[in-house]
Amino acid sequence: MAIYIAREATKLWRKVSAETTVELQLLFENWRLLLAGLVFQYVHGLAARGVHYLHRPGPILQDLGFMALPELGKDKGYLSETVFTSIFLTFVLWSFHPFIYHSKRFYTVLLWRRVLAFLVASQFLRIITFYSTQLPGPNYHCREGSKLATLPPPNNVLEVLLINFPRGILFGCGDLIFSSHMIFTLVFVRTYHKYGSKRLIKLFAWLMAIIQSLLIIASRKHYSVDVVVAWYTVNLVVFFIDKNLPEMPDRTSGSSLLPVSAKDKDDRTKEELHKPEKESKMKEELHKLLNGNTVDSTDRRQRGQMNGKHGEDMNHALGDATPNGT
Repeated sequence: MAIYIAREATKLWRKVSAETTVELQLLFENWRLLLAGLVFQYVHGLAARGVHYLHRPGPILQDLGFMALPELGKDKGYLSETVFTSIFLTFVLWSFHPFIYHSKRFYTVLLWRRVLAFLVASQFLRIITFYSTQLPGPNYHCREGSKLATLPPPNNVLEVLLINFPRGILFGCGDLIFSSHMIFTLVFVRTYHKYGSKRLIKLFAWLMAIIQSLLIIASRKHYSVDVVVAWYTVNLVVFFIDKNLPEMPDRTSGSSLLPVSAKDKDDRTKEELHKPEKESKMKEELHKLLNGNTVDSTDRRQRGQMNGKHGEDMNHALGDATPNGT
């Protein structure tokens, strides 16, 4: 038993080491884009913190979702956060599964490059939207009478830049249209729908996205319009960006489609360009071998004509040398 565990552990270590080497190379090539995507996550949080200073509490707006779904209350507001955390952590763990499992279909670095592109585009539109019009927040800490509904003017710039993490994120107000939780949820679900392999899990993921939407409304964290706008905006953003991005290589076949270096990539391109020329030369050589010689057909035809002409001249010469009547 110990020998079996040691052998399997060695195989796993080799697998992780090989995968890490490839992913590190991709990371060195794409670190600027990944860093920009991560920095924008802070920019998005900073924008949400800034709009909280502009928020003014008021009567809750009339909402069809609030009429249809019963209010969960403060003590059950954790339900939506629990579902969101489960979706988030599950997706992160799944995105790193190529390091362990052999059924790999993508490179983790390239996957997160696409995910961050989807998130940044959606969050950029979100920032423009919630700064255009500030609505009175429906959440409990954003209602009239709550001390957290409005923020006093900041004492210094550092107070704004630090965004009071994580309390400032959890108890923000004013950043309503459209839901940030739904941005992450829909981007993750759509990404797994395209690159995941389990159909049952895909269906379950979409079901979780629907449950997440209902829980957000029932928890009164967002208006129904925040969730509805997120559903069609994020899906359209992902569709158009994914259509214009270069497709990731499919690793299901097991063959490495990633060139080791730029030199290898150039050599492979040159080889593909000269491939038709090489095939033509090979066919020509084969044709010569089948004819029993290596002489070009044009030369052979010219030599045949010359041989015929020499034979004709020889006959004329012999005829002239023979006496008449003999």
